[in-house]
Amino acid sequence: MTRAYTRHHNGHNKDGKASFGHIYNLGDPRAYFETLGRFDYIAPQNGYLVFSPLIQAKKRLLGGGSEEMTVVDLCCSYGLNGALLKYEVTMDDLYERYRSQDLASLSSEELAGADAEFFRLRKREASPKVVGIDVADNAVSYALRAGLLDEGFVENLEENESTAALSKAVAETDLLVVTGGVGYVWERTFERLLGCMTEEGDVPWVATFPTRMMDYEPIAKVLSRYGLVTEKLPERTFAQRRFTSIDEQEYVLGELARMGIDPEGREAVGYYHTECYLSRPPEQVSEIPIHALLGVSLKDAL
Repeated sequence: MTRAYTRHHNGHNKDGKASFGHIYNLGDPRAYFETLGRFDYIAPQNGYLVFSPLIQAKKRLLGGGSEEMTVVDLCCSYGLNGALLKYEVTMDDLYERYRSQDLASLSSEELAGADAEFFRLRKREASPKVVGIDVADNAVSYALRAGLLDEGFVENLEENESTAALSKAVAETDLLVVTGGVGYVWERTFERLLGCMTEEGDVPWVATFPTRMMDYEPIAKVLSRYGLVTEKLPERTFAQRRFTSIDEQEYVLGELARMGIDPEGREAVGYYHTECYLSRPPEQVSEIPIHALLGVSLKDAL
């Protein structure tokens, strides 16, 4: 299990996962989609199916006014969570776009301009403000130019304290989300972010999708110090992507066996699976548990 806020370039990470480090910080996301598309990567779409109803639920809790909701996307990469939350697009739409031969000859700068126009025409009504955080400077820069992030920060919170600019940007966060980042970021990052987000008294919700071989308890303990109770969506997992090799699958199956987790129908058939964790103040958990909060939307969508 890695505790590094980096993506390795030697074929595999320390946690046995295949490394895609070469595609995470390019000038644009075309290679990202081309590479991960071969392995049916759908984590951001899973995230949207959960984050969208959470944003609406949090908005209702705050009185349902017209005030813009703020989502902080940790390990935001090229801003894919922002794309799905802010615009009328799906992951299938993004795969089709970024793998299209019509865009293959464009420079990264030209593609960013084309994307800005493409997404501008597909803006969702009452879309949230999305603040992205990642160590990949090129990816964050692209997401900002394409309009997928409203604000973006290149910061390594495993190693450094938050800058004043980031602290200010996340001070009024409604929802902190992570789709593919748990394992690259751990307690220290969550500790530093929650410290910034709770200075004015309000506590954000936190929604994450770690793979099943990740021990989430250390992060949940950090969140509990900020008054958040963590629930796991029961009896539900989410396919993240196919394994890249038999070796990768065997490593994961070994880890799951060590943890006493049954892989049948999930990792055993060739896919990483994630679980959904949601952290909220205890009185909100008591009022409506996670399965009730998300059950209808997930049943309809999946």
